[in-house]
Order: sequence, then C-alpha cells, then structure tokens
Amino acid sequence: MSGASARVGAETVAEVVARTLAELGAGHCFGVVGSGNFAVTNALVANGVPFTAARHEGGAATMADAYARMSGKVGLVSVHQGCGLTNATTGIGEAAKSRTPLIVLAAETAGAAVHSNFAMDQAALARSVGAVPERVHSAASAVADTVRAFRTALEGRRTVVLNLPLDVQVQELQSTAHDAGRAPSSAASPLRVAPPAPVRPAEESVRAFAELLATAERPVFVAGRGGRGARKEILALAEHSGALVATSAVAKGLFAGEPFSLGISGGFSSPTTAELISGADLIVAFGCALNMWTMRHGNLIGADTAVVQVDLDHAALGAHRPVTLGVVGDSGASAAAVLEALSGAAPRTAYRTEEVRERIAAGSRWQDVETGDLSGPGADGLERIDPRELTRRLDALLPAERIVAVDSGNFMGYPSQYLDVPDEFGFCFTQAFQSIGLGLATAIGAALAQPGRLPVLGSGDGGFLMGLSELETAVRLRLPLVCLVYNDAAYGAEVHHFGVDDPGVDLSTVTFPETDIASIARGIGCAAATVRTLDDLDAVRRWLASGANGVPDRPLVLDAKVASDGGAWWLQEAFKGH
Repeated sequence: MSGASARVGAETVAEVVARTLAELGAGHCFGVVGSGNFAVTNALVANGVPFTAARHEGGAATMADAYARMSGKVGLVSVHQGCGLTNATTGIGEAAKSRTPLIVLAAETAGAAVHSNFAMDQAALARSVGAVPERVHSAASAVADTVRAFRTALEGRRTVVLNLPLDVQVQELQSTAHDAGRAPSSAASPLRVAPPAPVRPAEESVRAFAELLATAERPVFVAGRGGRGARKEILALAEHSGALVATSAVAKGLFAGEPFSLGISGGFSSPTTAELISGADLIVAFGCALNMWTMRHGNLIGADTAVVQVDLDHAALGAHRPVTLGVVGDSGASAAAVLEALSGAAPRTAYRTEEVRERIAAGSRWQDVETGDLSGPGADGLERIDPRELTRRLDALLPAERIVAVDSGNFMGYPSQYLDVPDEFGFCFTQAFQSIGLGLATAIGAALAQPGRLPVLGSGDGGFLMGLSELETAVRLRLPLVCLVYNDAAYGAEVHHFGVDDPGVDLSTVTFPETDIASIARGIGCAAATVRTLDDLDAVRRWLASGANGVPDRPLVLDAKVASDGGAWWLQEAFKGH
C-alpha cells in the first residue's frame, strides 16, 4: 500500500474531531474538563491546540469569545455534557449574538441513556440563545461533521455547539485516507477551510451610493463590527469624499490616530462628537446595525439626513431604522468600489474643514472635556474618588500598547471612553447579551489573543465579584492584567435609574455592605491596592516596575472606591431600551 493510504492505526472519534480541528487551524481552547470532554480536550492538546483551564464554564465560553474576536481565529470551548453546557450558556449567548466564530465542543449523553442525570435537549438549548447546533453522528461522518461545524463558524461567522455523544466519541475508525473522509490524492495535505472571499456590492448599489456621497456636504461614516478589517478602504473613501469617521463601541480604535476621527458614536459620545454626527446630512454605516446604542435611539440622525447601510446580511439592512439605501456587500469591498466609481471626480473637502478638525482635536475625547471633580468624603466619611479623574490618570499611567476589556454596568462609559487603545484589536466589548460578570473572563481571553499588549479590565464591583473565580485563572497564567474595579457597593445602574425620580424608593435589594476587594485579590495571589485618591495610584507605578523587562508576572487589582456621578451620562439612554 502507498504511504498516502496505508493504515496508521485506530483513532477514536474524539481523537479524530480534535485532529481535524487542529488541522483546520482552530486557535485556542478554553474549558472545564469533566469525564465527558476529557478525551477530546486531551486530544486537542496532543495535536498542538493550546488549552486554558477555566474555573467555570461560563468563564471559558467568554474567554473563547474574546480570544476569537481579538485574534481573528476560530475559538474553541470544551464542556461536560448537560450541566457543563448550561453553565456556559450565557457566554455562548453573548458570542452568538455577536456573530463570533466559535465552536463549543459539548459532550452529550448517549441516545439510549434516557435516565442519565445529564440528559437534556442540548440542540434546543443552543438554538434558544442563537447558536447553531451540530452533532458528530458516527465514526464514518466524524470528519465531515467537524468540517461542517468549522465552516459554519468561520464562513458564516456563527457560534456552533458541536455535540459529541459519549457512545460516538469512543467509536474507532482506521485513519487511512479513505476512512478519514479524504480523497487519496489529497490525504497527505492538511484539511483547509478558507475564509470567504469579500462580497462585492451590486453595480446599481455602488452607483446609488456614489451619487449620494458626491452631493453630501457633511458626510459621516460609522463603522461597526462588520467594518473591522476595512480601515484602509473606509479611510480612503472618507478622505476622497470629505467624510468624518466614527465607530460603534465594539469597533473602538479602528480609526485611532486619524485627525478626522470622532471616536465612538452613541451613548459614549462626547458632546462634540454627538453634535458633529447629528449635524451630518449623510450617515454611512459600514457593518454597523444603527441600533439604539450607536444612534441614541435615532437622536443622532437628523430629520433630513440620508442613511446608507452596508452589511453582508440582507436581513440587517433597515432592521433598526429605515435607510435611504441598503447595500449588500463587504465593508472594505464596498468602500473600494464606491471610491473607484468616484475616481473621476476631484476629492472634496465637505465636512473635513480646518474648523472641524480643530473642534475634534479639542473635544472629541472625554479626556479633554472639563467635568469638574466629584472626589471627596462619602457618607461614611471616607474618601471617594471621581471615576472620571481616576480613569484619566490611569490612561496616562499605563503603556499605550494595551488591550482593554469592559464588563457591563453603570461604570462602563469610563473605561470605554477614557482609556485610549491603539487599534480595533485593543478593545474587547462583550455587551451583546448585556450580562454583567463577563469582564474578567473577557480580559483573559483577549490577553491570550494579543500577548504583546498590556491587558486592562474595567469592571464594577458587582460584575467583578460575579466572575471572581477566574481571577485565579489570571494568576495561574501569570498575566500582567490590570483590573480596575469601580466599587460603589451596589448595582449602580439600578440605583441611579430607580432612585433618581423617587429618593424614597427602597434600594436595599441592589446595595451591599462595603467589600474589601483588594484583600480578596491578595488572597488569590494578585498585587492589589485600595484607591481613594489619585495618590493611591502610585501602586500602579510600583507594579509596572516590579516585572522583568517592565512586564509584571501577576495581576494588579485596583479596588477603587468611587464617588457617585448621579447616573452615568449614557445611562438614561440605555434604560429607554429595557
């Protein structure tokens, strides 16, 4: 027999699934290992796929989500059957709603095990949170089933739950060219699934887009998740047409360093940014949903403003608001095609005047907006620090080459707007499900995707304590992770929302006794400091200096006792959608 088709020994289905995923280029696996997923996880490691053991399956799913977003590779999650999958469900839902290319390897009870404690309808659970359920059906179909799941994740930008029944996992097959499901002529080559080619828009759409842009006097481009990766093309079109550029929150950093970049559009916008966007006569959304967050419930779109929306998904066009023109196409390909259509006309100044450039330089960043200082004694007589001043100072103290992760809560505008990032791979925003408690796991996954950057977490005390188990994971990985905890001893969003109009309302259900988060962090193995004044941030300088070559080998937790802002500036807009 030839080397291409010779028998090389038996493999179990679990081993075949792992080998296939490794050959296809899966980037990193996160999980909690139990009896049901022990074999497939070990097989992944044996085939060279890095594995990180989390302390909770929910953390594992969020780590994998963040890793995939920040690396551009398909992430993996490995969980036990039944309860392992249910523990991971919030993280899976976040990834699914964000269209993250992710595969969840979920062990599943055998079909005959109808009385197993772990038995449940795992496919229905996956569908209920927007994920795509798949299954490895047999030894004969194992490679094909795995490739199908990988193609769905990569090409369709979907989160896939690949169920691995226990009785199927242990089935054996001979790893010859024929048995592995490959043609003999290609058996020596690894399996490959290429990312889909960019979708070029229809010619009539390009013409209509170009006509709107050619007459616009104040165009603004807003890039979202679907615009990440199209910086060069979008900026080239913006420069030619005289457009200002902005991003949704998830694409923060895409236009970093550009003099006509407005920063984030929506609830996190500075007053200058909001005014310039609302003054546009044409808004172009590149891979951006134009939802209530990005457009402040439509308030950033003028009554006579034309709106163009570019998206790969036809169903996304006009889903959140009426649009003047919907364009089905890749953001980069669409921008390039419109620029080509306009190439015969001279570049226009339009919105890119010197006056506008000066306004952007002076006021598009919250760091440059005067806000006063709320710092001072709290009700307990102890000092409280203004979260805005805190974050401004931390932005100046930390290295610029960073990757920022943000949990959900009243505080979230501070790290989102006050902490600059170098590019779109410097900001990870897991907010599609609006769950608190995902921030710490997000920061870990993002850190592993971008190991050359300093990871920074912004979290509230509620979310940080909810995901606290993963702090041990960060210590075990020796991550130089800065955890900035905005500690107001409450679920601050609810306090500010329900307590504003009725000062007498009972808030005892959303307020808590003071917690010494710094002491908890030290017990787990972190460096830590309680921060009540700006002087307390000297702990950051000491920590940065503690590591070899300027890289510390353990996390730093800053338990910042923050003053109340009376409800963050974006909060009332946010609650309109609840």
